[in-house]
Amino acid sequence: KYKMQNKLFKKILLNLEFIVIFLIFLFLNLMPIKFVTFLGSVIFRTLGPLTKTQKIVKKNLSKIFPEKNNMQIKKESVLGWSNTGKTFFELLILPKITRSKNKILIEGRKILDELINNKEKAIFIGIHQSNWEILVPAIDKIGVPLVGIYRHINNPYINKLILQIRKKSLYSDKSFYTPKGKKSAKDIIEGIINNNSIILLVDQRDSAGQIIDFFNFPAKTQTGFIKIAKKYNMKIIPVENIRNLNNTFTLKFHAPINTLENQLSENELMLEIHKKIESWIIKNPTNWFLQHNRFN
Repeated sequence: KYKMQNKLFKKILLNLEFIVIFLIFLFLNLMPIKFVTFLGSVIFRTLGPLTKTQKIVKKNLSKIFPEKNNMQIKKESVLGWSNTGKTFFELLILPKITRSKNKILIEGRKILDELINNKEKAIFIGIHQSNWEILVPAIDKIGVPLVGIYRHINNPYINKLILQIRKKSLYSDKSFYTPKGKKSAKDIIEGIINNNSIILLVDQRDSAGQIIDFFNFPAKTQTGFIKIAKKYNMKIIPVENIRNLNNTFTLKFHAPINTLENQLSENELMLEIHKKIESWIIKNPTNWFLQHNRFN
C-alpha cells in the first residue's frame, strides 16, 4: 500500500512538473526571441548564484583562471549563469531560433561544402558553450545529415516535449536524435553506415573515460569517438560555438583532423583536442556551461 501511494505521488509530481514547463513553453513561444533570451538571463543570473551549484561554477572558473581574485570570479560566475539561462529558455523556442534569418552565422563553410561534395561523413566535436542546442539543426540545415546525442531527462513527459522541440528544429528527415547510452551506440553505427555524420560534445566528464589533462588537471575524458573515426575513416571537425554580444551565434568550423594521417595515439590526440577546447573557453569563459563538475 505504501509503495502504491509513493508511486502515485511520484506520478502526480512528474505531471505537475510537466504542466509548469509546458505552460512556460506556451508562453515563451508567444514572445519575441529577444525577450525569451532576456528573461532566461535575468532569472538565472539572479537565482543561480544563490544555489549550491554556485560553488561548482566558482571552482571551475578558479581552475581556468587561477590568477583572478574572488571578486572577478564572482562577476564572471554571474555572466556564466546568464548564458545558461539564455540557453535553457532558448531551447523551448529552438525551431523559432533556427529558422530566423541571420541568427546563426557560419565561418568555415568551405569545410562543409567539401564534405557534401565529396559525399563524406565526419565526426563533429563541440563543447557545451554558447547555445549548444543549435549545433545539430544548424549543420543539418546546411545539408549534412547528422546523428545527435542527447541526455535523457528524468521526467518522461518533459523529455518527450524537449525531444519534439529538437525534432521540429531539423530540416532533413535524414538527421535524428538518439538518447545517450546503449541505444545511441547502436544508432551511431547505423547512422555511419547510412552515411550520416555524428556530432558529439566532448567537454564533460566520462566516468569510464581515460584520464587526460584538461587545463593541467587530470580529467576523465571520452576518447571512443577517435576509435570510431579511425575505424570508419572519418575526419574529426572541431566546431567552435560563439554567442555574440547581440545574441546571434557564430559557428566556426576548424580545420579537419585526419585520423588516418595523424601519428598521435588516441590519448595524445585527445590532449591536442583539449588544448583547442581550452583556447575556446579562455576566449569566452562565460559562454561555457560552468555548472558541470568537470574536474571531479
